[in-house]
Amino acid sequence: QLQLVESGGGLVQPGGSLRLSCATSGVTLRAYTIGWFRQAPGKEREGVSCIDDRGVATSYLDSVKGRFTISRDDARNTVYLQMNNLKPEDTAAYFCAVHRGSCVSDAGYYGGWGQGTQVTVSS
Repeated sequence: QLQLVESGGGLVQPGGSLRLSCATSGVTLRAYTIGWFRQAPGKEREGVSCIDDRGVATSYLDSVKGRFTISRDDARNTVYLQMNNLKPEDTAAYFCAVHRGSCVSDAGYYGGWGQGTQVTVSS
C-alpha cells in the first residue's frame, strides 16, 4: 500500500524559505499526480499545489502563487515544494498525496496520505 512521507518542515521567520519533500519507497511516483495540502488548527485541509504525472501541468492556491514552486524529480522518486517569502498565514501541517488524473484541489480525490510535516512561520 502506497504511503507518502513528508519532510522539510520547521520554524522559519517571515520572509524565509523552506523546501518540503514528498517521497515513498517501493512505488514509483512517476505514475501519479501529486498534490500538496495544508491544514491549520481549526481549519479545513486546503489544496496548496499540484503537479501532474508528466510534470507538465501545475496549479497553485492563489495565496501562494509567485512564492511556492512545485517540482518533481522522478530519478529520486521525490516531489518538492519550494516555499519562499513565507508568511505567518502559511503556518500549518503540510501533507502530500497521490491522485490518478489531472490536478484537482479536492483532497477527497487523493490517497496515500502521510503524517505531514509542520511549517511554522513566526518571528
